[in-house]
Parts: sequence; structure tokens; C-alpha cells
Amino acid sequence: MYKVYILYSPTFDKIYIGYSSDLDNRMLSHNELATKGHTIRYRPWLIAHTEDFEFKTNAIKRENYLKSTQGRKLAWAIMHEKFGN
Repeated sequence: MYKVYILYSPTFDKIYIGYSSDLDNRMLSHNELATKGHTIRYRPWLIAHTEDFEFKTNAIKRENYLKSTQGRKLAWAIMHEKFGN
């Protein structure tokens, strides 16, 4: 099982989109363990949205869509619905 996820950094009003087969471990990396990369600058991250996929290829397709212009609009709409403006 794979999860596509949208993380939200309320401190910096940023989103991050990714996928993982182990979201708990991935969140630990995003929020604590990683020492380099994009997400360390905007900690802490909250899980704002997840979607489940049986196949990795489907998760990657959804992740790529959410990273597109139209997909980011959808991701931000989800953020505004969940966290407000």
C-alpha cells in the first residue's frame, strides 16, 4: 500500500507533496531525522491530506498530478478547507 500525502507547514504557509509506503517513517524524516533537503527549512510539518493506492505507479501518477499547476490549486484548496486562509 502506498500513500500520497500533502504536508502543511503552518509556520511558513508552505505545502509539500510526496508519496511513501511507510508514512510514519517518512514523517519522522521530514520533521526530525533529515539533515538536508527542502523540507528541513519549513519544519514542523502536519499531515493535511492522504490518499491510498495499491500500486506504486498509481501513487506516482497522483503525486505528479498534485505537483502540476492544476494539482497544486487542488492541494491549496484542500489546505484552505482544512486549515482556513
